[in-house]
Amino acid sequence: MQFNFFDERRVKQASVPNLPEGFSYKPELIGPADEQRLVSHLSKLPFREFEFHGYLGKRRVVSFGWKYDFTGPGLQKADDIPEFLLDLRVRAASFARLEAEALQHVLVTEYAPGAGIGWHRDKNVFGDVIGISLLTPCVLRFRRKADGAWERAKMTTEPRSAYVLTGPARHVWQHSIPRVDALRYSITFRNVLDE
Repeated sequence: MQFNFFDERRVKQASVPNLPEGFSYKPELIGPADEQRLVSHLSKLPFREFEFHGYLGKRRVVSFGWKYDFTGPGLQKADDIPEFLLDLRVRAASFARLEAEALQHVLVTEYAPGAGIGWHRDKNVFGDVIGISLLTPCVLRFRRKADGAWERAKMTTEPRSAYVLTGPARHVWQHSIPRVDALRYSITFRNVLDE
C-alpha cells in the first residue's frame, strides 16, 4: 500500500493548547481511501481479547514485531510487522521525527461498540507512542496528580488522525479512552527500549 505523502492537507499539524507537554496531534495523517484499504486488511487479522492478569477486556488486539504479555514474562518476540503496515509506519515515524526502523512494535486494537480502555501509562519497555485512529472518533483523556488532586485534559481524535506521546505526556500523564459508540481501530507504533 502506498500513501500520498505530499498532500498539503496532511502536512499541517494541529495546535493542541491546554494538553500535556509532549503531546502532538495531526489530523488527516492519511486519506479516506487509505483508511478503507487499511480497514480491509485489519478486519482479517487474528485478533484476541485483551487479557490483563486473568481478566478479558472488551477490546481485541494483535501485536507485531514485539508483544507484551501481561500474564507472563513481559516482552516477547512476535510475528513480523505485515507489509501492509510498513508504509504507515514510515508516515507515523516521520510525524514523530523518528526513523521508521526505530518503531519495532505495532499494536492493532479493535474497539467494538461499548469498548474502551482504562487509565494507564504504556509499559516502560516502550519509548515513544504513536497512535493512529480509524473509522470512529474517540475522546482521548489525560490525567495526572498535582497538589493532591487530578489535573485533567481531553481532546477528540478524529478518524485518520495521529497523535504522539513523548516526554511528560508519555511518562507523567495517564491516558484513557471511554467507551466508543461504533467500531474503531487503533494502530499504535512504539519503539522498544528493552529487548
